[in-house]
Amino acid sequence: MRLRIVIRGVVQGVGFRPYVYRLAKDLGLHGWVTNTAQGVFIEVEGEDAALGEFLSRLPLERPPHSSIQSLEPAWLDPVGFEGFEIRPSQSTGNKSVIVLPDIATCPDCLREILDPGNRRHRYPFTNCTHCGPRFSILESLPYDRANTTMKGFAMCAACQAEYEDPAHRRFHAQPNACPNCGPQLAWWDQSGKELASADAALRQAAEAIADGRIVGVKGLGGFHLVCLACDDRAVGQLRERKRREEKPFAVMMPSLDQVRAVCDVSPLERRLLESPEAPIVLLKRIADRPSPIVPSVAPGNPWLGVMLPYTPLHHLLLGDVGMPLVATSGNVSDEPICTEEREAVERLAGIADGFLVHNRPIARHVDDSVVRLMAGREMVLRRARGYAPLPVAVRSGISNQESQITLGVGAHLKNAVALGAGPQVFISQHVGDLETEPAYRAFQRAAEDLQSLYEARALIVVADLHPDYLSTRFASELAASTPARLASATTVDGEWTIARVLDGRESSAASTPLGARSVRQRSPDLIQVQHHVAHIVSCMAENELAPPVLGVSWDGTGWGPDGTVWGGEFILISQGGSGLEWNRVAHLRPFRLPGGDAAVKEPRRSAVGVLYELCGGRLAGLPANPALQSFTSEELNTLGRMLERGTNSPRTSSAGRLFDAVAALTGLRQQVRHEGQAAMELEFAAEGESTPDGYPMGILDAAPVGLPDRRQPTRAALPSSRNTQYGPLRVDWAPLIHGILADVRASTPRGLIAARFHNALTEAIVEVAQRVGIQQVVLSGGCFQNRRLLEHSVLRLQERGFHPHWHQRVPTHDGGIALGQVVAARWGLGL
Repeated sequence: MRLRIVIRGVVQGVGFRPYVYRLAKDLGLHGWVTNTAQGVFIEVEGEDAALGEFLSRLPLERPPHSSIQSLEPAWLDPVGFEGFEIRPSQSTGNKSVIVLPDIATCPDCLREILDPGNRRHRYPFTNCTHCGPRFSILESLPYDRANTTMKGFAMCAACQAEYEDPAHRRFHAQPNACPNCGPQLAWWDQSGKELASADAALRQAAEAIADGRIVGVKGLGGFHLVCLACDDRAVGQLRERKRREEKPFAVMMPSLDQVRAVCDVSPLERRLLESPEAPIVLLKRIADRPSPIVPSVAPGNPWLGVMLPYTPLHHLLLGDVGMPLVATSGNVSDEPICTEEREAVERLAGIADGFLVHNRPIARHVDDSVVRLMAGREMVLRRARGYAPLPVAVRSGISNQESQITLGVGAHLKNAVALGAGPQVFISQHVGDLETEPAYRAFQRAAEDLQSLYEARALIVVADLHPDYLSTRFASELAASTPARLASATTVDGEWTIARVLDGRESSAASTPLGARSVRQRSPDLIQVQHHVAHIVSCMAENELAPPVLGVSWDGTGWGPDGTVWGGEFILISQGGSGLEWNRVAHLRPFRLPGGDAAVKEPRRSAVGVLYELCGGRLAGLPANPALQSFTSEELNTLGRMLERGTNSPRTSSAGRLFDAVAALTGLRQQVRHEGQAAMELEFAAEGESTPDGYPMGILDAAPVGLPDRRQPTRAALPSSRNTQYGPLRVDWAPLIHGILADVRASTPRGLIAARFHNALTEAIVEVAQRVGIQQVVLSGGCFQNRRLLEHSVLRLQERGFHPHWHQRVPTHDGGIALGQVVAARWGLGL
């Protein structure tokens, strides 16, 4: 018999074809295996028993970094194959194969570069089918050397022999190279003049770092700025030159033993550090123990972002220096990381004292990922190297709109984009804040990159409601001016395919599977999804949840359909009469932000807004408080007039700004040097406090309003969606603030105040959940990066019989918005 098998999933760049080759040879089968743009195709011939064993062993003994999403066998008559071969890859047809992220150095390659007798001794670009660059070098599919930035490096005879040897772990390893034929290092001065090459370059860079200088190091997905983490002068210079005052730096440690000397490391945290993803892991510092890491690396922070070396270059550099290094993104604040050598010389001028570069091009920027252990699970806080661009499989059966190629452009801060094609949503690497022109260009490249990689031009583009977000403007312009070159995706015998339209003509049958349908070339449609709805749907998609779901979405800001700034939201996703709908069933009590965006950098302004709301529209005569005392009397008078007139003082229900207000009222932080600093310090202050006490918070019944929110609650226990005279429940923080002010006057320890504040928020979440009565509760938004808030909320909800869900592999902050946008649009939850 002949057995044809189609395998989809993470099956390229992981040694899958060599594995199939060896398995077939071991069983005496004849046939072939090949890469296609959809996955791996196999045909084998032999006796029934051998074919049955091949089919059963194929998924069980697969390579460690592979993942099989579908395996489709078909039994056919034999055609008389002789021998077994790996056939050349096929690039035709729809491109749906899953692109593998970059993989950290495997133990075998590490042993080779440290072995003086090995031909790859101290070679910084050593890799094999188990490790090395993937996404950062891939230019097009399928994953073959000719489609990567390694295409310019012809393999020498020795490397070619490894590549062609079925018994070797470099059998069909696409980035395979050695010192004789592969990429090379160079050591440049500040002007870009080459001073040394190859291993001498590496040694001179290590000497410069050990001497206290700042070095730009071109790594896997871009440049790091590197200096000694034990040198306060070097760290101070890096902060000054990079214009990064207090935001924590990440540290790369030479070994796990050195990490354990500084931080507590649980078994799960150790697994993360040593995993193929090798992210930055946020670890709790060991208190009262001398540390080689100077305080200026992460000022006032009891946590430290730590990673282990993840490329041969980093292993060698850390080995030569022998000390922990600050390894932060090679950029100026609010710009994307540099990926090209001459670009780095220009953009990092005045920051780096020298550059360790190489001549392997980087196809796209890929930052280091950041992970924190939360509620016993990993939570990805920055999704990039090791995780991107792996997709999320969207739960089917909720919508019939999966056939539409959909681009989600994300939010303004912590941006990432997402592409929905069939049941998969592919999420880009972390782009960052769209605050500068270079950042906006990086965002545009990421949006184009996903579509080009999969040759999937969007028919629908989804954006946030906020009219001033650059991502929203980009989506509007795209919908208004750009013709769609890819028409649709559809299923043929259960297989997702894409129909292409190029230059106004339908693609040929050779490149489009039979049965795929196409539509006329046109510009994509624009759909807008409310910010907090996108947060909740993102978490639902990741956790494969179906409605009804109560979503708790707390963050700093999100544009509401009523024109106010939302951010403390309880949103019900449920089945309505004509499909899914969302309803704002509750929210935090609003208050005004004097100065608007200025309040984000000055938590004391949020405090003034809260006090103004609390005291019936007055500031004069209020008792002394650290927040009020931080202003002059003239400044307070000005803020009072702004609030009274509503001048540049938008109303907000933001939980993030409530955190800021409490941090200011307790005297923790009046002005911030980086995003989220005040809320972080409030979380840190509460660490170690085990009090179960919390301040009271009121839950006010729905009150008459002039206009309804987006769609009103539909449950019988809540105001009817058909009654436009009533609004959602309001969670009133007034009793909480009164309690905090009293404790501040009584000189209650700040840690105890912070713990009571967190407990109050947790109980408010539980109380609203009980009133709404939905068992599935989703926690999403930037505030749930707060470990105490998330873990206490999960625990209390579980104790009350609810089923809480939170993010794991997709960021809970705005980095997860694009996924939610794509899925919400498909579910009909957009505007």
